Amino acid sequence: MNRARWRKLRFAVSSAIACFFALVAQCPAADPQKVLRVTFQAAETGFDPVKVSDYYSGTIIEAIFDPLLTYDYLARPARVVPNLARTLPEVSEGGRVYTLRIRPGIYFASDPAFKGRRRELVARDFDYSIRRFLDPRNRSPYVFLFEGKIAGLDALAERAKQDGRFDYDAPIPGLQVPDRYTLRIRLREPDPNFPHLLAFPLAGAVAREAIEFYGEESMAHPVGTGPYMLTRYIRSSKMVLDANPDFRQLPWNADPGNDPVSRKIAASMQGRMLPRIGRVEVSVMDEAQSRWLAFLRGETDIEYQLSELAPTFMREDGSLRPEYAGRFRLDRSVDPEITYTFFNVSERIGNEPNPVGGYSREKIALRRAIAMAYKVEDQIRIIRNGQAVRAHFPVPPGVAGHDPAYRSSIPYDPSAANALLDRYGYRRGEDGYRSLPDGSPLVIRYSSTPTERDRQFDELFKRSLDSIGIRMAVHKDRFPELIKLANQCRLMMRGSAWIADYPDGDNFMQLLYGPNTGQTNYSCYRSEAFDRRYERARLLPDGKERDRLYREMTRLLEVDTAWILGDSRYRNVLLQPRVVGYRKHPVLHAEWLYIDLEDAPAGRR
Repeated sequence: MNRARWRKLRFAVSSAIACFFALVAQCPAADPQKVLRVTFQAAETGFDPVKVSDYYSGTIIEAIFDPLLTYDYLARPARVVPNLARTLPEVSEGGRVYTLRIRPGIYFASDPAFKGRRRELVARDFDYSIRRFLDPRNRSPYVFLFEGKIAGLDALAERAKQDGRFDYDAPIPGLQVPDRYTLRIRLREPDPNFPHLLAFPLAGAVAREAIEFYGEESMAHPVGTGPYMLTRYIRSSKMVLDANPDFRQLPWNADPGNDPVSRKIAASMQGRMLPRIGRVEVSVMDEAQSRWLAFLRGETDIEYQLSELAPTFMREDGSLRPEYAGRFRLDRSVDPEITYTFFNVSERIGNEPNPVGGYSREKIALRRAIAMAYKVEDQIRIIRNGQAVRAHFPVPPGVAGHDPAYRSSIPYDPSAANALLDRYGYRRGEDGYRSLPDGSPLVIRYSSTPTERDRQFDELFKRSLDSIGIRMAVHKDRFPELIKLANQCRLMMRGSAWIADYPDGDNFMQLLYGPNTGQTNYSCYRSEAFDRRYERARLLPDGKERDRLYREMTRLLEVDTAWILGDSRYRNVLLQPRVVGYRKHPVLHAEWLYIDLEDAPAGRR
């Protein structure tokens, strides 16, 4: 039997078993005839929560795994609420101890790893899942979430680096399981953001048996307690999620506040059992035109990212063009994100000298000149079609710590950029291109994906570098491969984006923290002055003192010019009429749990 047929059989059998065990309780609410079809604009990297950092993999993971806490679907600003925990944490000892009591009767999706047993979620699963972030063998890009925070966990990781074995059973003061359903977490210092970490989808519970059963294949075999389970997977092409028949009974419940759109959603959805949708089919389509045509033909139900084509369907005031107003709906918001172009500031890339790396005056001058030659407004006007707002601060609007009054100290000024290069010895040759101060060739290698959108970025950066006499070479690779190379500090220069994992500035400032090199610090930036301020800021709540530190850190970033800060994009989500209850959440990405489809036309299976 091939894998696809086995997964279908497993789904059917597990559904029947779930109904049997439920007895008088109603069977899962999800209707298998309701199929939601969506697209991703870039390929996933995998589905082991501790091993990925990209938006696309994280969206799938969010639908499969369950964290202790989550966010109210409609509340704005985003508000943490209980999920697998029965209540919000009990906080004691001055904010150092978090006690969480887990709901009994929560089960992992049926899987061969459990050898026919029905596997209940217990507190020990979260103890294990948190420890996995610090296991050196996992090389987690999100190790920063728990590194330096939980008493005894870092020492356990250090021992593992020395003897090659991470002891998941070793008692540590920071993770205690007093009984089957209680988890007690002791922090080294109070952390006002810690509830956000417990609500982060990548901190959802995994089962030790499943991780050990699949080993190196855990990226392709996610097993969680969430609303969906992966039943078909064609790498970089197709992901099919079926409703988890072992998922707990969960009624739709959210706080709409006074917002009229949210109140309308609540009126139509309140009290329905979740999930409603029986299957989610995700296709990877790199090109925006292909995604747009698929949506127009009714082959997809939600289209998340079409900023490049916004003038095709949207007027300047943000409303749909008349010819489309009756055919589908538009949900519009500014993403809590930043886009940026990073310079690798390491002295070397592999065995080769890095022309943009280092902290000497001439290296900083080169990076600064490149930043001054790049016109972010052209990026917004030409590539985004106006569907973005300029980013001046590393913390975006809608996220605690954002400073709306801050303005970058790096202007767009090609003339001044040329003068700066002249001053520091980057001389022009007869061909008009500059050399390094020692006379050797100067070539900037810019990395991007082989998509139409990124070809536009290639052209914009080439024009910018041509204007200051710098030769550019373009390096192309797939999105997952570029992520790996960035984590290894092997890219010279590349555009990137970061969307909020949790709605606090710490989630953005950590992108430049030196110890996060190899995880999320793609520029491999190491500044003692920046790191010292970050370490103070992460212990502070949102407020004036932390705001001051964030401004100082941003000026340091500009002085060293490790980034060219770009924009925050509008999220123009297109919805077919049959999609009910959708509203883009500022932090959650897989809203599929909370929505419904009004019908299930024949042939949509």
